[in-house]
Amino acid sequence: YNEAPFAKRVAQHLGTDHTELTMSEQDVLDVIPKLPAMYDEPFADSSQMPTHLVAMLARRSVTVTLSGDGGDELFGGYARYFIGQRLLRALRFLPAFARPAAGRALSAMTPRALATRKIGQRIEKVARTLRANDPDEMYFELVSHWRDGVVLDAPPAEAPVTNRAEWPALLDPIERMMYFDQISYLPDDILTKVDRASMAVSLESREPLLDYRLVEFAWRLPPSMKVRHGKGKLLLRRVLDRYVPESLIDRPKMGFGIPLGAWLRAPLRDWAESLLDPSAITEYGLLDPAPIRAKWNEHLAGRNDWSFYLWGVLMLQSWLAAIEPRSGEI
Repeated sequence: YNEAPFAKRVAQHLGTDHTELTMSEQDVLDVIPKLPAMYDEPFADSSQMPTHLVAMLARRSVTVTLSGDGGDELFGGYARYFIGQRLLRALRFLPAFARPAAGRALSAMTPRALATRKIGQRIEKVARTLRANDPDEMYFELVSHWRDGVVLDAPPAEAPVTNRAEWPALLDPIERMMYFDQISYLPDDILTKVDRASMAVSLESREPLLDYRLVEFAWRLPPSMKVRHGKGKLLLRRVLDRYVPESLIDRPKMGFGIPLGAWLRAPLRDWAESLLDPSAITEYGLLDPAPIRAKWNEHLAGRNDWSFYLWGVLMLQSWLAAIEPRSGEI
């Protein structure tokens, strides 16, 4: 969760100013009540909290910042692209009739010792992708949390990423993943998160990597210049090599995450329990409490880390509570 030592070494090499902010549990507790109003909708990327705290820190000195968003989507930086490549190669040797059984067998392999490191969650996602009918369905399994039964009477989702008639003719499945991310995950999650977290403190965040000329250039590049041999953003890495030694940057990709799983079991437990109480879920009539409570109980018992799944429910519940208090509440 902490890249500060690595960032400090890069800053020292480049001779730039370096400021560090250590995020505490109390910081999270202070930010959570602000989230429904800050985002004005149910928004469930937990990195919204450190993003907001960084914006608060930056606003003490500046009014405009630059962000590197778009690099992963344009040049292939997400792990799902590498995982997708490996899965597609592996599936060539696994007959279609054997994939559902392999998926079920893999779902049972969630060792308790690995659960707190989200490996159980990843195993489950890979197991679901084995049951996918094609690479596009595999992508949706990789990026989805709740897939079945949690939303009551839910019709099929309607969006550009689910309407095959609107898809461009991209033959490479990894390029299609990047395309889906660019029309959904990037605007609906990443850019929304940064924009609202920063504007909440009157800070403007600009996105130089999303200049339309750079986007057009990226799409003219062959996929092999973006993702190869389990690594992404190859072209950006070669440019960066001119300025920063590889020894300072050649590390596994880290997300802008927080130890949400552990915090939901400790400082955030009472807050989460109040929102995940079956009566609280049932009162709004949108979700089925049974699968949610099952994952919450598994999470509390340490049998798996379902924090990402639960955070989506918690953000919906907290937003509903903010706009429509429960019976007997003020």
